[in-house]
Amino acid sequence: MSVNTHKISVYIDLVFCLVVLPLVLSIIPIEKMFASSTIFTMVLIIFLYGVYFLYRKVRVPSLLMKKKFVQAFLFVGILLVLTSLLAHFPLTDDFIMRLPEGEVPRISAHRAQRVWFLFLVVSGFSVSIDLTFELFRQVIARKEVEEARNKAELALYKAQINPHFLFNSLNTLYGMIVSRSEKTEEAFVKFTDMLKYMYDNPVAEKISLGKEVEYIGNYVEFQELRHNGHTKVEWGCSIDNPSCLIPPMLLITFVENAFKYGSSSSRDCTISIKASEHEGRLIFETENRIMKRPLESKRGIGLENCRNRLELLYPERYELSISENGDIYKVRLVIEL
Repeated sequence: MSVNTHKISVYIDLVFCLVVLPLVLSIIPIEKMFASSTIFTMVLIIFLYGVYFLYRKVRVPSLLMKKKFVQAFLFVGILLVLTSLLAHFPLTDDFIMRLPEGEVPRISAHRAQRVWFLFLVVSGFSVSIDLTFELFRQVIARKEVEEARNKAELALYKAQINPHFLFNSLNTLYGMIVSRSEKTEEAFVKFTDMLKYMYDNPVAEKISLGKEVEYIGNYVEFQELRHNGHTKVEWGCSIDNPSCLIPPMLLITFVENAFKYGSSSSRDCTISIKASEHEGRLIFETENRIMKRPLESKRGIGLENCRNRLELLYPERYELSISENGDIYKVRLVIEL
C-alpha cells in the first residue's frame, strides 16, 4: 500500500473512533445502560472497537477475493459467537449484590438487540471500508502493471530510434567522405551535436520543446550539407513556450522520412518542415514530393513506432494525419501538451 493510502486509512480509523462509533452510541440510550450496568457497557464499547480493528486487520474482502473462504467464514463465525455470548451474558453491576440467593438474573431483550445492532453497524462499516480499499488496491495494481508495460514498450521504441538514426547519419557521412565534400568537417560538427543531444537524455521521459526543436534544426542543417542544390529545405519554427515538455526524439521520424523519400541529387524538389506551439498546442507538419518509395517489407516501420509512442504518451490528446495526394506526401501532427 502506498504512503498516501496508508495515511487515508489512518484518517478513516480516527474518524470511526472519534466520530462514527460515538455517534452510533448516542442513538441508543447509552446513558441508561451506563447507569444500570456500567461494567457491561464498558465491556461492550471495548468489544466494538476490537471488532472494528479486527476487521481492518484481517481484511475479509481480501480473503474472499483470494478465495480463502474457510479463513473468512471462520473469522466471521468467531465474531458472531462472541457477540452472542456478550448479548446473553448476565453481567450487571448488582449481579452479586442484589440478587436473591439461587436466582438467575434475567437478560433484557432490548439489551441483546442493542448489542446485535451495534455489532452489525460496526461490521458493516468495517467491511465497506475494507471493500473500498481492496477495490482501490486492485485498481492501483492494474495501473502499475499497465504503467510498467507502457514504460517497457516506450523504452523499446526509443531503443529502435537510435540505431536507425546512427545508421542513416553514418551512411550520410560516408557518402560525403567518398565524394570528398568540402562540407564534411561541418557535417561532423553537426553530427556530434546531435549525438550529444541523444546521449545527454538517454533515460529522460521528457525534455523541453526548445531542445527538441533545436535538435531537429541541427538535423535539417546536417541533411542540407549532404544534398546539393537540387533539394531545397523550408524549415519554419514558431514556439511560444520553449520550456514546455515533450518526449525526446518524438518528431524526428517524420523529418527522417521526408529526407529519405523526398530528397534527390539529380532532380529539383522541396521539403517543407514546420513546427509551431501556442498555449500548449503543438502543430508539426512536413510536406515533400515523393522522389522514391520504400521497399514493401520496410514500409511504415518508423511511423508505426511513432504512432505507438503517441498512443501511449498522449491517449486522446493527439491527432496524426498522413496523406498522399498524387506524388505529394503530407504529415500533420497536433498534440495537446
